[in-house]
Amino acid sequence: MFFDDEEFGTEEEDRLVKSTKGEYDAEENVLRPKTLADYVGQVKVKENLNVYMAAAKKRGEALEHVLLYGAPGLGKTTLAHIIANEMGGTLKLTSAPAIERSGDLAAILTNLNDGDVLFIDEIHRLNHSVEEILYSAMEDYALDIIVGKGPSARNIRFSLKKFTLIGATTRAGMIATPLRNRFGIICRLEMYTPAELKEIVLKSAVKLGVKIEDAAAEEISKRSRGTPRIANRLLKRVRDFSEIGGEGVISLSAARFALGRMEIDELGLDETDRAILRAMVEKFDGRPVGLETLAATVNEDANTIEDVYEPYLLQLGFIARTPRGRMILRGGYEHLGYKVSERQAAQLSLFNKDENDGN
Repeated sequence: MFFDDEEFGTEEEDRLVKSTKGEYDAEENVLRPKTLADYVGQVKVKENLNVYMAAAKKRGEALEHVLLYGAPGLGKTTLAHIIANEMGGTLKLTSAPAIERSGDLAAILTNLNDGDVLFIDEIHRLNHSVEEILYSAMEDYALDIIVGKGPSARNIRFSLKKFTLIGATTRAGMIATPLRNRFGIICRLEMYTPAELKEIVLKSAVKLGVKIEDAAAEEISKRSRGTPRIANRLLKRVRDFSEIGGEGVISLSAARFALGRMEIDELGLDETDRAILRAMVEKFDGRPVGLETLAATVNEDANTIEDVYEPYLLQLGFIARTPRGRMILRGGYEHLGYKVSERQAAQLSLFNKDENDGN
């Protein structure tokens, strides 16, 4: 791998990563838990990480590299903070799109100390040349580079400190197999239950200094799409309405009023979710529709639909992915209050037949 001398330096590392050592308690997001004990949900992941970290500390070693994958907002970055905090290292955060050149990553890696944790978000978006640098760094804690070009080029091998790489992704299937195989710990984060989200809302309310009724916390949790990030966002917006309304505590009626103003229904669907479902019924009469066509119809980015809106609609059983495209299912019709026509019923019957034949 070739680098120009001026590309390789600590100024690149300063530009690309953010260190949180010594600043953890003063983080802007006061809702982020600091320990696994304070982290709600993901029971299996927490139990396993507890064992892995305890074993690594007992051996006096850095924790093996960790891959966290799951839908957005489930706590991947939070777990990275907790791992660094409990292992006693510095957490440095960056994202794959920010690492444009191999020299960028080399600058970051050579500035890590023993026990540091490097968190790379959206790791599936690393370009190939940058990814190759990671292979020897993860396996051998070494960095082999060629500095300069032409006859003056020289090979240099840098020894790296024993660090832990934590990669986060919403698309584990897009990670190259050689990179995936170098992670010693792979954890899948699941969607949260309403009970877990209610506990998060109640804890967050305490941290925010907000008084909230138990029923109001439950209402917010039911509309949070199984995602802590959304639960905390809704809590803060409901708090805003409650404060302006002059109420000293967030009541059930206040929560429902605020959520209604935000156009979030009882299942957590917002106006974009409903627009997607309506388009499938009104524009395409229940027939399968391609993702790009659907995105153009509702004036939304196709990747946003696929990554943000579609997973929850699939989980609810309101839509389905078929070889011919996306189509709305009976649950989607019922949620919108539409009556299924004969033609639409025929589409659903054809889909059910294809599903049964596939099984």
